[in-house]
Formats: sequence, structure tokens, C-alpha cells
Amino acid sequence: MTERWALAVTEGGGARLAPLDRSGRPAGPVLTEPDLAEAVRSRPDVTRWVWRSTAGVYPRLLAAGVRVERAYDVEAAESLLLGHEGRLGEPRSAAAALARLRGGPVPPDPPPRAAEPGSQSSLFEPPSGPELPFDALTEVYAAQLARHGATDRPERMRLLTAAESAGMLVAAEMSRTGLPWRADVHREVLDELLGERYAGGGEPRRLAELADEVSAAFGRRVRPDLPADVVRAFAQAGIKVRSTRRWELETLDHPAVRPLVQYKKLYRIWTAHGWAWLQDWVRDGRFRPEYQPGGTVTGRWTTNGGGALQIPKVIRRAVVADEGWRLVVADAAQMEPRVLAAISRDPGLMEVAGHEGDLYTALSDRAFHGDRDHAKIALLGAVYGQTSGDGLKNLAALRRRFPRAVAYVDDAAKAGEEGRLVRTWLGRTSPPAAGHGEDGEAGIPQEEAGRPSEYIPGYASTDARARGRFTRNFVVQGSAAEWALLLLAALRRAVAAGGLRAELVFFQHDEVIVHCPLAETDAVLAALREAAEVAGRTAFGDTPVRFPFTTAVVERYSDAK
Repeated sequence: MTERWALAVTEGGGARLAPLDRSGRPAGPVLTEPDLAEAVRSRPDVTRWVWRSTAGVYPRLLAAGVRVERAYDVEAAESLLLGHEGRLGEPRSAAAALARLRGGPVPPDPPPRAAEPGSQSSLFEPPSGPELPFDALTEVYAAQLARHGATDRPERMRLLTAAESAGMLVAAEMSRTGLPWRADVHREVLDELLGERYAGGGEPRRLAELADEVSAAFGRRVRPDLPADVVRAFAQAGIKVRSTRRWELETLDHPAVRPLVQYKKLYRIWTAHGWAWLQDWVRDGRFRPEYQPGGTVTGRWTTNGGGALQIPKVIRRAVVADEGWRLVVADAAQMEPRVLAAISRDPGLMEVAGHEGDLYTALSDRAFHGDRDHAKIALLGAVYGQTSGDGLKNLAALRRRFPRAVAYVDDAAKAGEEGRLVRTWLGRTSPPAAGHGEDGEAGIPQEEAGRPSEYIPGYASTDARARGRFTRNFVVQGSAAEWALLLLAALRRAVAAGGLRAELVFFQHDEVIVHCPLAETDAVLAALREAAEVAGRTAFGDTPVRFPFTTAVVERYSDAK
């Protein structure tokens, strides 16, 4: 069986391809085929395809009914290797990699392609960016193999690249399959929440009513959709507010608070998942976002339009399995604390994480006199840097009982404060601090929708402690993202090997949804359990740590939680 072939897309939908040797160079004649899909379909013995970009090739193959088992995404690998070399932020395209190799001017990356929700076919078109000639593709690939070998842990870095490439395949397949979506149910929910729509595209009835209540409470006309207007209205009422965030508003004693909070909640649904969203994004009973693996620097996924990773629970009522099918919704239970146990190799924490029951209860029994809340606060504080006040006291107890685990994140925080790079377990690397690295690219932690901090490139940060909080979390959150990639790869492989009709239709951080016939639910649940164990062993080696799922087999996504 041939191990790997390189494939370059040619103008007109053809391909140039050849087998590769261990160095990444052609090991046989370079062939020219007029049809890309047929070139791949006719070579089922190829175990891995090497191409410029999965997003630029695989949707075309899927449209022609061709599925591949494995691929190597040159541009995804380039991004990981640049990060490892402390050069995150430099152009990551294959063309840029080639220019660096040959000492020529490095072209900037093409601008991000905006999703065009009005035409779902745009999601299956290749992103902008030039294809490389075949000889240039193999030149870049061979150089990348050598760069993998020069990293501090080559085997882990190779595994990371393989996992990222596998994630690209899963993302393309999920975008094509789509999440089952009942437009009629969605409309019923919107009518129930927002009331009827008025002609001319203005706010629906319920929002207009709430806006009137807000204005009445202030005694003058106030636009609740304009934060500056709301802040000014409170100031005139003798109340100083810094923002219009819900948590701050709910601390105030004023009759405008209740309708204002309700307005903000419904306004978000109207603008983010209202009738316009439904018309733009749902076609033929499916919602098909464009998933972007590695969309954040920690490796978490994002989407290009559609807001797939922020679907409100009330809107999830519209996610309904096909007749005779079910949604298997699986959440990885307490994933990041379990990952910390695996990467720190702390014997005590690995023992706690070696059971499939509630991790915080087990932790509290060993170190916090049975107080689960304090145990949870302490462990999450160690991961996210919430170490002031009571958190500091809880952290001290955690450090006494699990010294290696706390030292692991403490060391990462110290490295970040000193401007050094930190790496995940497999080798994904944090952005350089301001004044460090090739370009001095830097970032600041940001909180978004209550989620842990992400590191956003492009903003200079002079706050060493803030960077330390980020790097403390980065080594855990990024390693958890690696485990999740390997989980998806193992689950995808198990579904295919079992000849199941099941479809992977959704993924975010620690949750995956499989759409399957009712008769296959037991097989899917077994595949999920096995995939979790395979991912743990593949990522972290032979440890006692277990990665259990909380699962639900439901007809509607909203019934899962």
C-alpha cells in the first residue's frame, strides 16, 4: 500500500500527483490527470494525500462523492511551524512558505474570505489564494518535514500536524453535511419570543413594547439598543454605570433594569438568529456553517459566519433529528482539569481524574474536607489565574496536595510574565510577547461570553501579569483542544470503519453531536467512548486519566441539557 501522494490542483479542475519518499520528494513519475476527483477516486490505496489546503481541495472532492481517509494540510502545518519558531503572525500561505525557502519577497496572506450566506454554494468554493505548481508544493512539504525534525519534540509536533489536518477534513465534511434544522420550528420560536414583525423591517412587536417600557421608566425616550444612550439615561437618573452588560445592570435598583435586560436578550436573538439569519443560513433542512479549525491561537475552532458556536438554548429547539434518526449529544466531562492531570503527570491528580465520576467531588474528598465548591474554585483558579482573595487560600490547599499540577501552570505563568513562549503538550506555541520574536506580534487576554480568555494577536500588551494569566491557561486549554482533535479523528474513523450511516454534524470545544439512525445510537455511544480513550492514549501516552462523556440521545438539541 502506498503511504502518501502529493496532489496539486491545476487549472480547469485537473491535478498533478505523484508518490512521495520519506524526505517528501517524488518517488515516481509526476502524473497529470484531467479530473481531480477521478484522480483521487482511482487511487484508494493512498493512505495520505499531501495538498496545499484542505479548504481548497476537499470540498471539491466531497461534491463529487469522494472521501479521503487522511490528508496533510501544508498551510495548516506552516501555521503551526511558524508558531513553534516564535514567528506567529508571519504569512502562512504555501506561497509565502515557498518564498521564504527561496529567499524571495514574501507575499502577504490573502484577506480572509467572507462567507456569503445568501448563496450556500459559496461555502464549498475554494478560498482565495494561489495553488502551487507541483514541484513547489513538494519543495515546501520536504522543507516542512525537516522543520518538524528540528523541533524540540519532533514526534509530538508531527502528531499535532496530523491532528490539525484531520480536523480540517472533519470540518469540511460537517460543513457539507450540515446540522439538521427545522425552519418551521425556528419561526415558531421567533414568533413566540418576539411577536409579529412590522412592515418595513423595524423591530418586532415585543422589542418595541420593551423599548417603550424602558423609556417610560426613565421618563424620556431612550434607545435601549444604543449603550451610550442607556448610560446617559442612568447618569441623568443619578446612577453611574460603566457599561450596559447584564451582570452590571442587574446590580442596579431602577425600574428600567428589568425591561432593559429582557430587551437586550431578545435583541441579541433577533439580530443574531432571527428571521434574516434563518433565510440566509438554512437551506434544505440544514444549517451549514464554515468551520475553521485552529481559528484561535489555542487551537479552538471558530466559524466563518453564521454564529454556529453561539446558538442560544432557546433556538436549539429548531435543531431536530430527521424522522427515524436521533442526535447523540456528547459533552466531555470536566475536560480541562483532566487534561491538566495528564500533562502535569501529578500522581494525585491523575488518580482523581482516573475515575469517570464527578472530578470535583473526588477532589474535595481528598483536599477540601468534602467542600466541592471550594475544590472547583481552586482548580479552575489554578488553570485560569483567579488566584486572589479566597482563590489564593484555595490554591494553597491545592498546591499542598497536588504540587506537580500547580507547578505546571505556575511555570507556564512565569514564562509568560517573562516574555517567553510556552507550548501545549503536542507543541502548539503561544504568540510572542511585545518586543519578542521576529515581528513583536503580541496580544491581550479577552473575555468573551463568559468563556476562558483567548489570546488575540494584534494588540500590544505591556502587562506581564495579564500575559502570565494567558500562558497559564494556554498550556491547558490548548492541550485540551489537541485531545479534542484526536477525538474527532478517532470518531470519524470508527464511524467509517463500522459502516455506519451516522454523521458528525457539530463540534465546539468539548461538545460533539452525531446524527444517526435510531438503530445506530448504541454503536455511536460505544464509538464515542472508545474514541475518547484512543485520543487520551494517543495524545498523552499511558496514563490513568480518563475522559468520560455526558451523553444524551434526543430528537431535539434543546432536550440535551
